[in-house]
Amino acid sequence: MKTLYVNARYLIVPVMTVITIIGLYFGGIYAWIGASLFVINTIIDTLTKDIHLRADFDNEGNSYGIKAFQYSVMYLMLPTFVVLQVLLAYNLYQFVTLGTISSVELIGATLSCGLWAGLGIIYGHELSHNKKEGFRVSRAIMALSGAAHFTYAHVYNHHLDLAHEDDPATAPRGRNVYAHAWLSHVGQSKFSYDLEAEKLKKLGKSFFSFDNKWLLGYLYSLPSIVLFVWAGGIIGIFALVTVWIISNFLLEALNFMGHYGLIREHGKPVEHRHSWDNDNLFTSWFFIEIGRQCDHHVRGETYFWELDDVKGPNYGIGYFSLFVLTLIPSLFRRFVQKHLDHWDAHYASQEEKNIVNALYPALAIKEAS
Repeated sequence: MKTLYVNARYLIVPVMTVITIIGLYFGGIYAWIGASLFVINTIIDTLTKDIHLRADFDNEGNSYGIKAFQYSVMYLMLPTFVVLQVLLAYNLYQFVTLGTISSVELIGATLSCGLWAGLGIIYGHELSHNKKEGFRVSRAIMALSGAAHFTYAHVYNHHLDLAHEDDPATAPRGRNVYAHAWLSHVGQSKFSYDLEAEKLKKLGKSFFSFDNKWLLGYLYSLPSIVLFVWAGGIIGIFALVTVWIISNFLLEALNFMGHYGLIREHGKPVEHRHSWDNDNLFTSWFFIEIGRQCDHHVRGETYFWELDDVKGPNYGIGYFSLFVLTLIPSLFRRFVQKHLDHWDAHYASQEEKNIVNALYPALAIKEAS
């Protein structure tokens, strides 16, 4: 029973994605099911914010997680997200060509698809740390959101340059989530571009080569573009861009929440204190432990079901609740400041405190007074 419980608890997103797909298939008010589930999840996340669980191991230290099962689920999420897009395209065809659904239904379908396509990132993220076939599946999942560059940037930029200005995914203090979503997305794409340009130059090959993984990544998104142009023309392009904006915003919001304002001295090893943990029960199960950033960034290739509480800095509320706060920058800044003050006082090294004072002199003046 314990093995069943540990493995089944991470099926929230697959089950809800299928429910969203069913809603898109039947249409009407059901097209809004995906968007409605996000509201319900925010309520559940808020109500369970004080419930925290450790990773589960037997008496001999073996995890109850079944690797073959968890990886099968992650791989199956690729065709699941493809079906999600296909059904949105079907709704577009009904709206543009057949005239059998209303604009309200199409808006609901687009929002639902965008929100749940955005959750593909948790599987794209997890599989990006698999150096074999998982890496390619990660690229394919991210390509559905026009962000195949993420896989390389996440592993070779974010994990190496975490909490430093060289990491586009780490938001500096004072930045809001809207600016960060754009700057992080572009910065990670630029990193992948530069990585491929340098590699191809060393190999003496043209940038416009099939060996250019940056270009290939964007070409992986071409089937989605063709599908939506066929289904809805200009309206189809608008719908696909909306899906991509929503899904990439969710991706960068997770980066924003996981690393906002933290500092690491360049060249020093990444430690637990250089990320924000987020480990309440619903966040942990829904996001397949992506909130355990402290342990993940120290043990990057550890399976998500084995990541554990390492007593790192913690916001104390789940990702859904925190996400709502980030949407109102003034509220988020007030909420996060006490956590940053605590981090500066109890987690930061002396050199990191010096960096904080150099980057944010107003804080140094405040301390001095």
